[in-house]
Amino acid sequence: MTFSICVREEYTGDGGESQHRFGVAVTTRLPGVGTLCPFASEHGAVATQALVNVELGEKGIEHLDNGLGVEVALQSLLSSDDGRAQRQLHGVGADGTFAFSGDECLDWFGHVEGPNYTVAGNLLTGESVVEATAETYESSDRDEPLAKRLIDALEAGHEEGGDKREDLEIQSAALLVETTEETVMDPYYNDLRVDATETPIADLRETFEKAAQGYEAALEKYEDDVKEDQNADA
Repeated sequence: MTFSICVREEYTGDGGESQHRFGVAVTTRLPGVGTLCPFASEHGAVATQALVNVELGEKGIEHLDNGLGVEVALQSLLSSDDGRAQRQLHGVGADGTFAFSGDECLDWFGHVEGPNYTVAGNLLTGESVVEATAETYESSDRDEPLAKRLIDALEAGHEEGGDKREDLEIQSAALLVETTEETVMDPYYNDLRVDATETPIADLRETFEKAAQGYEAALEKYEDDVKEDQNADA
């Protein structure tokens, strides 16, 4: 009922140190997907879907936070899940990627793994949905915010047909981005949800744009306070 993307990126922080960011984005032809499928922390990103088991996402992130590798963490959870044949679970950690699609997921279903990213989907119009999502992410401009690029990737999959259940008009989309870098003010656009709409990707993009504008306005208004906090940390 869903397609999603999880990514890990290395970048140089404001202080010149090497940092990592993790992101996950998802959309489906049902409301409230942001409450069920995407999970992220400064140690990784996970998406749980198909016949959703929220514990797989919650415990997956918990295991990553405790230092387990992503393959060990997620495979161990699936091994003890009696419903795994109907699950999709994928994600990225500090050390690699993992993707699983159970044999009893509904067509079209499948996943792809690339350098530092995974994409998975089920009940899709075809394989081209996950391929377009992956290709758009791979070709994205790393100078742009990851949140925006995740929306671009979802949009590409959506335009390829996305979720095939056209009789379900009420849809949803969500994204999460976490980073190892400590910032005085986290960008407002890194944790967004559109819970019930007929135009999930367009609405998520509009929400991102408004949140980005609000973030810039807040930085400008409280610039002196931010500088004082940065100086105090230094």
